[in-house]
Amino acid sequence: MQDFEYLGYFIGLILTVFIELILLRIIRAKASKKLAVGHYFTYTIICMALWCIALLIQILVINFTDFDPLYIDYFIYVFIALSPVTLFYVSVSLTAGVNFKNKKIYNLVFIVPLLTIFILWTNSIHGLFYKHYSINPDEAVFGPYFLVHSLYTYGLFAVDIFFLFKNSIKSTGAFSKQSILIALATIIPIIVNITGMTIFKMNIYVTPISFLFTLILIAIAIFKYDFLNISSIALKRIVNQMSDLYLVLNKDLEIVDCNKSFEKSFNLDKDDIVGKNFDALKFSEQILVKNKKIGNYLEHAQKNAKIYQVDAMLKDKSKYFNIEISGIFDKKQCIGILILFKDTTQHVLDMETLKQNQDTLMERERLASLGQMIGGIAHNLKTPIMSIAGAMEGMSDLIKEYQQSIDDPEVTKEDHHAIAKDMLEWVEKVNSYDTYMSDVITAVKGQSVNMNNDNSSIFTIPELLGRINILMRHELKNAFITLNVVNKTNDDVKIIGNINSLVQVINNLISNAIQSYNGEPNNVIDLIIDKKNGKINISVVDHGSGIPQNVQKQLFNKMITTKGRNGTGLGLFMSYSTIKGHFNGDMNFTSKVGVGTTFTISLPNK
Repeated sequence: MQDFEYLGYFIGLILTVFIELILLRIIRAKASKKLAVGHYFTYTIICMALWCIALLIQILVINFTDFDPLYIDYFIYVFIALSPVTLFYVSVSLTAGVNFKNKKIYNLVFIVPLLTIFILWTNSIHGLFYKHYSINPDEAVFGPYFLVHSLYTYGLFAVDIFFLFKNSIKSTGAFSKQSILIALATIIPIIVNITGMTIFKMNIYVTPISFLFTLILIAIAIFKYDFLNISSIALKRIVNQMSDLYLVLNKDLEIVDCNKSFEKSFNLDKDDIVGKNFDALKFSEQILVKNKKIGNYLEHAQKNAKIYQVDAMLKDKSKYFNIEISGIFDKKQCIGILILFKDTTQHVLDMETLKQNQDTLMERERLASLGQMIGGIAHNLKTPIMSIAGAMEGMSDLIKEYQQSIDDPEVTKEDHHAIAKDMLEWVEKVNSYDTYMSDVITAVKGQSVNMNNDNSSIFTIPELLGRINILMRHELKNAFITLNVVNKTNDDVKIIGNINSLVQVINNLISNAIQSYNGEPNNVIDLIIDKKNGKINISVVDHGSGIPQNVQKQLFNKMITTKGRNGTGLGLFMSYSTIKGHFNGDMNFTSKVGVGTTFTISLPNK
């Protein structure tokens, strides 16, 4: 019996087809139906499998029939010509991921393969593909078109490899390794084919058998790195669609990856910054970080797994960021750094708008309070003004009396002294009234200044109490309420801040205490000032109706009022904000319905 020619190749091809069919089944099971790369990879495996099957048929024809194997080649080259085309679609769909769309221009890659099939099938007429056909490469004589076919096939394979490697460079982690493995799987049969045709003159069956190594690498990509899993492939697309910016640095602080949002925000191209040191790039100079540079946090992030958060902005204040810097650790070794830029520009703008609105509301509340206060002040000024008018009339009478006594011989020296004494008494009364009026004007002037004014000064407790007494006297008198002031501190205790703001906060608390009595006269409000644990505590205590439980939970968190249409809810809300923001202090309260309420302001003792 004649030996089975190409037996080794026949077995190798059977093994290759077997593995291709297994791989085809795995791909169909694992690849997402919605992901184009899975479909095109399936077509590639089918082309390879049919290529090998056609070669198996050709070997059988050579061994058991007299049929010309050239006609089998006509079908073999259909799959040879289409293999780089299907791989081209794999590479472009893998790069595009879930965003892949089959563009019409891609169909141009079919022109040369279809032309190859046509020329091969009509070769007997013109001899452009084969001048002399032989299974043995040493005996085959190729026509001029064979060179066109070869250049196009290898050129398209080169494009496929370019896309795959480009994708691997721009990707990170497992996704990058997927692309590298697929690229290597593509290179192996090409190298085998080129060396087989030019150096070693190997048989045509060697190239498809070399696909066995290709399939092994593809299997590793599938099982180890989850190739064709939509979550892996879509990862890069997802981060590119994030509004947040991110940078990935290696342990040498060189940039290895970033997303589209980062490129757009800093007007950079990824290809221009990948591989460059973070500090060497100009965009790092555009970022202003409070207290430290980003570089300081990068050093700390390499030493521990802590997440460092800093607020930053661009120098032109066009964008604001909250930056999170964290080390990427593998087996307790830092392999890189992740920098996440959370765009807080809109939040900052919203906060500024909110602050402006808050300032407006505070100003309205201040003006409303000032309007109430002016009525009391006007009443308070009537008494000293009338008293001054009376004093001036008394002085006029004394002056007339003195003028008449100058030429009166009966007026004694003692009488002149008595007139002078009366005049001095009137002057002292006028001075006291003048001082009182001056204090009132100073207090009113201070309260007419915007509550948000940060003009800080050092003032004493007596100065504070003096202004409170002047501004609240009329309201207390009209309500028939007594303000019982208990000062347990020394007169030399100093407070740093805006005295006008603190006066308004305390006056607001006293006004609320007056209203807690619901118009009942002859009640007392205690204003107690003491010093404990390095803090100055100012308490306003009433024994009125108290604050309802449902209101207590929201008192400092919302603008809430129990006065109906007569209240704005701004007083306590703004008072709390003022004590926190302007004095770095605290404000709390205790209240029981029907028993009373105590508000306590705690200020740092300077």
